[in-house]
Amino acid sequence: MCCPASPLDWRGFVYNRDMYFVYILKNIKDSIYIGFSSDVFARLKKHNSGGSKFTSDGRPWELVYYEAFKSEYDARVREKTLKEYGSSLGQLKKRISKSLEV
Repeated sequence: MCCPASPLDWRGFVYNRDMYFVYILKNIKDSIYIGFSSDVFARLKKHNSGGSKFTSDGRPWELVYYEAFKSEYDARVREKTLKEYGSSLGQLKKRISKSLEV
């Protein structure tokens, strides 16, 4: 399943709409993309419809990991840390290695 019509359609997962997400997408070429959004499901749809400049060439994308934050600031700091510091991303990749293999 690529993209849910609503949060309730996505494996029964319900989330608080007042949250912010840092997410990791993977495509069939094993490229990964790190992003931030207040609606991870709508954002995934946008990535897969070609509506995002940086991911339009790598479609389809699959959500393999996300972290939820109550604070937008904290989520943006986490996204920046993962994008700018290779060691942080490397540690996370080790932790979610099985998810990245799928």
